[in-house]
Amino acid sequence: MVRFREGARLDTSGVQDRRGGGGRAAAVGGGGLGVVGLIAFVLIQVLGGGGGSGGSGADVASILSQLQGGGGGTADNTELEQQCRTGADANDSADCAAVAIIDSIQDYWTTALPQTGTSYAETDTVFFSGSVQTACGGATSGSGPFYCPGDQLVYVDLTFFDQLQTQFGARGGTFVDAYVLAHEYGHHVQNLLGTNQRVTPGETGPTSGTVRLELQADCYAGVWANHATTTSDDGQEPLITEITSDDVDRALDAASRIGDDFIQTNLGNGTVDQDAFTHGSSEQRERWFSTGYETGDPGACDTFATDDLG
Repeated sequence: MVRFREGARLDTSGVQDRRGGGGRAAAVGGGGLGVVGLIAFVLIQVLGGGGGSGGSGADVASILSQLQGGGGGTADNTELEQQCRTGADANDSADCAAVAIIDSIQDYWTTALPQTGTSYAETDTVFFSGSVQTACGGATSGSGPFYCPGDQLVYVDLTFFDQLQTQFGARGGTFVDAYVLAHEYGHHVQNLLGTNQRVTPGETGPTSGTVRLELQADCYAGVWANHATTTSDDGQEPLITEITSDDVDRALDAASRIGDDFIQTNLGNGTVDQDAFTHGSSEQRERWFSTGYETGDPGACDTFATDDLG
């Protein structure tokens, strides 16, 4: 399984731990959030199957109408800072492993993105429990991990990683958690590049902009994974020392279980409706993560420039 360098120093400054402060439940009302609201909806659908829709084609406009802006929770990293000091802690604790993964992902993009002509702006991941308010509206644990372009933050209730196994039947593991987090940071990269502006609000379907956006984020996750054991911070040795073939197999297994067709069939009404796709099929999600992992090249992830999404 994926391992972290024992003596590596972890940096918890990229995390806002709001689990103690909680947050207010999602409020009904508001709306009119345009692309920002769309992206929030897309990402909430991708992993959580929340709101009873199970990714089965709920009307985008009706979901967006329930979103409103807000603040949310007070961060207190005291406990996290005490528990997560080194790579050894990451090898022993799921919370610390998440911190280490976030460190690694941002280390990679800090170096890689400027090569495309765009500087990388680091952003935080918010650990929350129960519910949280964001610039894209309110969310609950059932929403799954998501990225909000409005405040440029990644949000995750870490209990979701258990849900992936219990609800979706995924094999799970630290590298699956890494795939999920790397996918969300892929959306941050897209936001910095302006890629999400190419998505038409409310568009669905197997070749829609929303599907292309999600598959590209999967590809970006694979690109990071390719470089994870060579990515270092400030010239130090890599934080991640080993990723095994079993780790990659587990990530592909998870990708297959959050495809639109799998969710519609197993967590929805049992019928596959391609016109309602917002994230791509299981096969497509596996393909694009693999494309990123095998090439290690962000340039290979241009899902908007191909007629063959898989």
